[in-house]
Amino acid sequence: MDRISGIPRPRRTLAGAAVAALALSFLAAGPAAAADVNNARNAGFESGLANWTCAAGSGTTVSSPAHGGSAALKATPAGQDYAQCSQTVAVKPNSTYTLSAWVQGGYTFLGATGTGTTDVSTWTPDSTSWKQLSTTFTTGASTSSVTVYLHGWYGQAAYYADDVSVFGPDGGGGGDPAPTVPATPTGLAVSSTTSSSVSLAWNAVSGATGYNVYRSGTKVAAVTGTSATVTGLSPSTSYSFQVTATNAAGESAKSSPVTATTAATGGGGGGTLPKHAVTGYWQNFNNGATVQKISDVPSQYDIIAVAFADATGTPGAVTFNLDSAGLGGYTVDQFKADIRAKQAAGKKVIVSVGGQNGTVSVSDSTSAANFANSLYSLMQTYGFDGVDIDLENGLNATYMSQALRQLSSKAGSSLVITMAPQTIDMQSTSNGYFQTALNIKDILTVVNTQYYNSGSMLGCDGKVYSQGSVDFLTALACIQLEGGLSPSQVGIGVPASPSGAGSGYVSPTVVNNALDCLTKTTNCGSFRPSKTYPDLRGAMTWSTNWDAASGNAWSNAVGPHVHALP
Repeated sequence: MDRISGIPRPRRTLAGAAVAALALSFLAAGPAAAADVNNARNAGFESGLANWTCAAGSGTTVSSPAHGGSAALKATPAGQDYAQCSQTVAVKPNSTYTLSAWVQGGYTFLGATGTGTTDVSTWTPDSTSWKQLSTTFTTGASTSSVTVYLHGWYGQAAYYADDVSVFGPDGGGGGDPAPTVPATPTGLAVSSTTSSSVSLAWNAVSGATGYNVYRSGTKVAAVTGTSATVTGLSPSTSYSFQVTATNAAGESAKSSPVTATTAATGGGGGGTLPKHAVTGYWQNFNNGATVQKISDVPSQYDIIAVAFADATGTPGAVTFNLDSAGLGGYTVDQFKADIRAKQAAGKKVIVSVGGQNGTVSVSDSTSAANFANSLYSLMQTYGFDGVDIDLENGLNATYMSQALRQLSSKAGSSLVITMAPQTIDMQSTSNGYFQTALNIKDILTVVNTQYYNSGSMLGCDGKVYSQGSVDFLTALACIQLEGGLSPSQVGIGVPASPSGAGSGYVSPTVVNNALDCLTKTTNCGSFRPSKTYPDLRGAMTWSTNWDAASGNAWSNAVGPHVHALP
């Protein structure tokens, strides 16, 4: 969320690249021919930077972390240089190749140029563990070499890369040996369960390009990372799972099985919220929008997210400081009394962590405990009903999930947990935000994705949609609805007025049309969902203050519509 209106976030410059790159994830490579080889040389960086060229001296090799072998590439963006490291690879004309690499660290791009047909690229946001990027390209009739590259992004952290592969017909350049069948995965464990899903994780296998998940001997999922969530399960039922590792050479034997039992009832925290709810962010600062007390927030809002908690000098810990001076002398006692009054009227008041300028980091068990303990203390001090996660600089799914579960164990089943990811954070279940939402599905209230300040993005049908339209709202919400979240855990987040965001404002009519499209398949644009989602939770806006500045036009139109949904 923006503390300063009308200024889009700098990292939105990635949106255009993200669309082109993410579109490639909808393509699938065919099986490799028997003579296919890895045409990349020094693919694992075991010989330092031999065969590789890194711009401006940005690259080096390190012994840790390494995905396979004893070395990996580390490249650090600086100034206007985004640390590109490239290699010219010999290829055959009119041939198809699979380009892949294992990466972690900061934003990382992988691509190929000079293909003679369509040059390709793919990317991932920052990742704390190894993750495989993969895409395919076809060479032209006279193409005998291509340039493959890795690079980071301006102002982002260093990235690491290892086990690069340009797999396809032998181009005659003397690439690395063809892969062998990977070893059997170890460490398979159940990370979480809901009434309808089981989340699994396992150890990475060197040389693997993917993994297959089996339920009672039947393949149910294929993933590139070392975790998966199996959905569509029955409540209170035990299931057996195994996993295999795969690459172009074949599939490993199945791992030792693990057993998981699903929960008894449907997940979702939040206590006594209405079936369809409206969320609004209340600004604890003055940025030109109408200054409000909590008591000024209209009754159409069911969840009021107080923005924002502040980071402290203790890793993971947060505090809250009411901006009394900026809010016209609003006192802490008044603030607490207003929260109690809203709760007496059946509303929920939660504290939001993050925002555009948020710097809270939960990256290990200690900071996770600090996060949970400090939030619980704020709940006891101010009477907050829960927490909103609005960390716009990325999050660690493992430790944020751990922190929220610790908070849940302290606060109980009435805890409200909401999330407000950016559109790029919810394009794939492999993203940290989406992983976190799935990890805590049994205690999660709602995810209100911010469908603004975004640029164009992919919908669940693989097509590109531009922000500011009903199709953008519905086709992107469909990704979450079909990606494992319950419809009751999905909401549409939009600005309350043009002043509330740098871009992406839509009128309340468009919001209501999107709600109708998803719940009843009426008032749709060109995108029409394959089924209805009558349990869709509702809508969110930034902010109640900008809504008030526009005469509460947003809540007066969207609120009654949400509450009248089927």
